[in-house]
Amino acid sequence: MAVEQGLADDYTQDGTVDLKGNPVRRSQRGGWRACSFVVVYEVFERMAFYGISSNLLIYLTTRLGQGTVTASNNVTNWVGAVWMTPILGAYVADAYLGRFWTFIIASIIYLSGMSLLTMAVSLPTLRPPSCDQPNSGHCQKASTLQLAVYFGALYILAVGTGGTKPNISTIGADQFDDFHPKEKKQKLSFFNWWMFSIFFGTLFANIILVYIQDNIGWTLGYGLPTIGLAVSIGIFVVGIPFYRHKVPAGSPFTRMAKVIVAAMNNRKLPLPRDAKELYEWNFEEYTKKKKFRMEATPTLSSLNKASIQTGSTDPWRLCTVTEVEETKQMIRMIPILFATFVPSIMLAQVNTLFIKQGTTLDRKVGNFKIPPASLSAFVTATLLVSVVIYDRFFVKIMRKFTKNPRGITLLQRMGTGIVLHTLIMVVSCLVERRRLAAAREHGVVESGREVPLSIFILLPQFILMGVADAFMEVSKIEFFYDQAPESMKSLGTSYSTTAIGTGNFLSSFLLATVSDITSRNGRKGWILNNLNASHLDYYYAFFAILNCLNFIFFLFVSRYYVYKAEVSDSIKLLSEELKEKAPSKESNNPY
Repeated sequence: MAVEQGLADDYTQDGTVDLKGNPVRRSQRGGWRACSFVVVYEVFERMAFYGISSNLLIYLTTRLGQGTVTASNNVTNWVGAVWMTPILGAYVADAYLGRFWTFIIASIIYLSGMSLLTMAVSLPTLRPPSCDQPNSGHCQKASTLQLAVYFGALYILAVGTGGTKPNISTIGADQFDDFHPKEKKQKLSFFNWWMFSIFFGTLFANIILVYIQDNIGWTLGYGLPTIGLAVSIGIFVVGIPFYRHKVPAGSPFTRMAKVIVAAMNNRKLPLPRDAKELYEWNFEEYTKKKKFRMEATPTLSSLNKASIQTGSTDPWRLCTVTEVEETKQMIRMIPILFATFVPSIMLAQVNTLFIKQGTTLDRKVGNFKIPPASLSAFVTATLLVSVVIYDRFFVKIMRKFTKNPRGITLLQRMGTGIVLHTLIMVVSCLVERRRLAAAREHGVVESGREVPLSIFILLPQFILMGVADAFMEVSKIEFFYDQAPESMKSLGTSYSTTAIGTGNFLSSFLLATVSDITSRNGRKGWILNNLNASHLDYYYAFFAILNCLNFIFFLFVSRYYVYKAEVSDSIKLLSEELKEKAPSKESNNPY
């Protein structure tokens, strides 16, 4: 009996299966062993992605001959598409193919886009001739065909990442069973180390690949990321025998639509006083279907009318309480999603205006000339250090005071990130004022020549961005995954990518709008191709004010946010364990 009980306990309780649909044992699949393949994949994949995106502005301005505003908007529009397409990828994964097969197919598309992009910068017929003075205005611009091939490859790549981004992190998180206290605790650290792997790959891209592109050639600079992506896919495939998989639960959009329609159909009916009178399956049915049951909550009570039993069995007129609660949970997260748009706008400045500033400054260190895009490495390095300090020290210290397994709540971590983004824009404004003053002092305003200031004066804004990411970006991914219903995890994860995508589109909109409005009536405008004659300091001050307003909005929506109830007792057990470890007030033990 003990052996049989031990064998039963070894099977996962969260409904995960192998690729053939068989229940899996935790001793054979999942856990950190399976996650190691996923994490290593992410290192190489991020190296490939940021090998393209980090220096994209420089390629568009120096090789394709585009202006500051046009190139910046092309970068943010493409990055926006990269981060918005995961909604489609999440839909396909949750509704039809599952996370694994969606990821595999999308990886093939991704690799195809990268290969075509490498060809576009390598073949003479697909790229304009090189120019020694790209800022002179006398260089040959790219033809329509060359632009079509280059941007076509970029957007094929964007479609591919739409299937990989929302599913790879979810596949990693799926390797931990929420019903097992030890694995639940491991999952709490997973997203910190997940971000660590992302930025480790990014660091390599920002230092090595950017240098190769600027000093050796774009063919090698794009070829290496393409090879890196192929290697990353191979690493993921090697780990197939160790992965746990979640079965697709059907279209989340259809289920949510059914709830809304059913609630509207029953809107005139009174809600029963006892929530138990609402329509719901029994626990045995959920166990049989390997699904999670959720209890009725009083918030957004109008949606509860979708579960009023009227004698109809039409799914568009009658939904289970769990379906209603899943819909509520996705709706509850929307205000928090809106609050993450502004920080994503700030993030978009790193690979656009921040780098463009770097091109105007003295980049020499001895005989070595620093590529402007390499400054992004300081964001990455700072984030790597910050994540380690946060996970190993900050969380442990805060647990003693809050008794929260995460140290502080996810929303508190987000709020800290928003405050840091405000500080970043204030610092960026002050640094830009110093750069403009030096440009006037040395008479290089109209000529647009190099300002005799070290590029390292930009370091504070890059370093602070890394610290802000450790709070905002990590907590954002974990929050939307953790708070999404169990059957909508991929869609929940796509909320975090949607925030970044929307932020990039808003960045394009704001840059174009501000540039247009400030240049009317014969004025020069705030953002010109010649940054020495521009007023980026005003633009950054505007961003600082926008962050302050967003923080007020965040405080309001987070105050009324109701966290999702845990589907298991793992978090409760961890919290009780922390309380038991805490020294009693009556104890004389100083330790």
